[in-house]
Amino acid sequence: MKIISYVFSSIFALVFLSLLVIFHPLQWISFNLFGSKGHSKMVACLNFSLTKSLLLLGVPVRLINNQKLSENTTIIFVSNHQSTFEVAPLGYFFRKYNAKFVSKIELGKGIPSVSYNLKKGGAALINRKDPKQAISELMEFAKRINKNKWSAVIFPEGTRSRDGKPKSFATNGLKILTKFNKEGYIVPVTINNSWKVFKHGKFPLGLGSPITITTHHPIKIDSLPFDELIAQTEKVIKEHIKQ
Repeated sequence: MKIISYVFSSIFALVFLSLLVIFHPLQWISFNLFGSKGHSKMVACLNFSLTKSLLLLGVPVRLINNQKLSENTTIIFVSNHQSTFEVAPLGYFFRKYNAKFVSKIELGKGIPSVSYNLKKGGAALINRKDPKQAISELMEFAKRINKNKWSAVIFPEGTRSRDGKPKSFATNGLKILTKFNKEGYIVPVTINNSWKVFKHGKFPLGLGSPITITTHHPIKIDSLPFDELIAQTEKVIKEHIKQ
């Protein structure tokens, strides 16, 4: 089975990296000729392609969304974090909400397509080693999504859970985002099985473990004190994580 994993992992890696290289100039063209809206559409195409490329590993990605989400206000999607292969599906599935990511600053340079999108697409790039920069960046990001009625995706665990077991949530980033978006909503999101793509390590990749992304009932940000809001959000996310 592991020999098969090597074969399909190699094919997948080639396709995945090719997509990043191909879409990098396409993003540049879209942004410079058609502005942010044109760029957003190209990023949606990129995210769709990257999501579908996981099928080469026998890994379909399914969104389970039984919630009625408002498109006219800011939504903060709060999710557990198991692997890098969650980002493209989240970006694609939540594209109509103009979801922007809170990401570490290291991803803002040197990665085809990814770095360009983070810098030009309105994401927050935070330096975990510089709390002052991180707070300032998050404040500007919070104001930006509020002004434009965009949404945000944040992983409060900070680092990926490599075995699927959830880590404790850090609250500083969420506190800043909610402070400037009190009229918006938090939508808890639970991701399952994404970690299994890396169950053998970085290479070969794991085959045949479908990823599910489940949204839960939206919570009005100003309906609860912050501590209760975050506790409720964390509780519902972790209750639905399958081991």
